[in-house]
Amino acid sequence: MADSATLATGQTSDVVVLGGGSGGYATALRAAQLGMTVTLIEKDKVGGTCLHRGCVPTKALLHAAEIAENTRSAGEYGVLASFSGIDMAAVGTYRDGIVARAYRGLEGLIRSRGITMVHGAGRLVAPRTVEVAGQHHTGRHLVCATGSYSKTLPGLAVDGQLVITSEHALALDRVPASAVILGGGVIGCEFASVWRSFGAEVTIVEALPRLIAGEDEASSKALERAFRKRRITLKVGRPFEGVESTDRGVRVTIAGGETIEAEVLLVAVGRGPVTDQLGYAEQGIRLDRGFVVTDERLRTTAPGVAAVGDIVPGVQLAHRGFAQGIFLAEDFAGLRPEPIDDEAIPRVTYTMPEVASVGLNESKARERYGEAVRTVTYDLGGNPKSNILKTQGFVKVVSIVDGPVVGIHLVGDRVSELIGEAQLIYSWEAYPSDVARMIHAHPTQNEALGEAHLALTGKPLHVHG
Repeated sequence: MADSATLATGQTSDVVVLGGGSGGYATALRAAQLGMTVTLIEKDKVGGTCLHRGCVPTKALLHAAEIAENTRSAGEYGVLASFSGIDMAAVGTYRDGIVARAYRGLEGLIRSRGITMVHGAGRLVAPRTVEVAGQHHTGRHLVCATGSYSKTLPGLAVDGQLVITSEHALALDRVPASAVILGGGVIGCEFASVWRSFGAEVTIVEALPRLIAGEDEASSKALERAFRKRRITLKVGRPFEGVESTDRGVRVTIAGGETIEAEVLLVAVGRGPVTDQLGYAEQGIRLDRGFVVTDERLRTTAPGVAAVGDIVPGVQLAHRGFAQGIFLAEDFAGLRPEPIDDEAIPRVTYTMPEVASVGLNESKARERYGEAVRTVTYDLGGNPKSNILKTQGFVKVVSIVDGPVVGIHLVGDRVSELIGEAQLIYSWEAYPSDVARMIHAHPTQNEALGEAHLALTGKPLHVHG
């Protein structure tokens, strides 16, 4: 593996990838696997936001939070245990160990595939050419994979101390006594769940009328009920108006003039595309509000240039980037893969309880199919494994009359582990009767998927009424 210091004049490769996050390194690995020469350019650490400052470390915190909750409730299972607090230094060691192991493994994969790794900030300077530290790297194909950053609101300055983003929150060496979280999307809800489990007083401020507004309305309502039960305060439909510092932290003002005081304000209002000052527009790449515009095959408006990941409009998920990267590499190799269906990409919010979905929610399904839509909701109260776990929630299936399943929505602890089967059902355009005849192991939470489809076929088993 070569780095930028050893490349005197740059080089030409089959594929040059700008950005080593989920989409970028997936492109590089698959292209190399298919026999192409690859140059991967990354200004920080390969793995990007997901591995180092996003998905992976956040889920480590969420698992620690789950352990805390289980310790508190151990007596309900006949286990003698007591909860005495959170050692954030130890939590950090656990989190960092998970990240470090994955990072070492990824670096090893890149070396083993013969990929040229260039360390440094890159910028497009010519068609399919990236400049790094004065050296040019040109490819037959160029892939832009420069990722995203934590956004804030106009006039709301992030100082990293009192007003923070998710990156700062991950690096905190303490549990804040109290926090206001601005934004009730996935990131905001996950940090609310973690901090509440760790003992913080948490308030979520969301301008939209409900949490995780992109999910099915029933899922939003279920999460809101669960959060209120956990004494997480919700201010939905209440836009943010301002923040000021106090002796104890911050004072946040929301619509209606109400003020909320807390130790920190976490700004979780989404992520923006990293495309500014990278030479994209100058090289003919069309941008829309900073996002790179592509066709269904991820080709940009500049010949020979494609884009993947968070800079492409759509759901900003690491596994979407993985899939796009694999797709591009196979397309470059002439394999003509099928374009990716964004609606088939599974979505998970790793709160307590978890929320997961694939396909259309009920509202979107009715917009598209009208009165032909049928839904069934199976309560996890009838599922023995869920009762063993002491979790509440449901499986909701959205289907077309005499047609396939077009959406599946799940709420409950560990339902993220069910989303794989749900994705197969949606992606294979299965009819409810196709799933109803499958035998699900007992006792598992997967049985709830089977039960919901049995109900849709008119033969519910463990359903009252």
